[in-house]
Amino acid sequence: PLYQRGYAKDPAAVASDAIAHATAEGHDVVLVDTAGRMQNNVPLMTALSSLVVRNDPDLVLFVCEALVGNDGMDQLSMFNKALASGGHRRQIDGILLTKFDTVSDKVGAALTMT
Repeated sequence: PLYQRGYAKDPAAVASDAIAHATAEGHDVVLVDTAGRMQNNVPLMTALSSLVVRNDPDLVLFVCEALVGNDGMDQLSMFNKALASGGHRRQIDGILLTKFDTVSDKVGAALTMT
């Protein structure tokens, strides 16, 4: 089932409520998908860090478009810094690359991120 509370809400609170709701309904897996984040947008990165720290997920995945090229490395680095600055005790656990089928044979950034 989909759990959503609309826009302009605190993502950490929505995630916490969703986890509580899923637990009450007998579900043991919750996938939290946030809105896209620009790595240089401090308020959005702070909200992301708060979401992770407050909800202590088992897995934190970084989703990146393969089209961004080497900028993906900057994004990954900034996301990890945002998590650490918020008190998260580990870095991102994994990377999901989207739109991989639309890039040329120059996929060095994808290999560098892994």
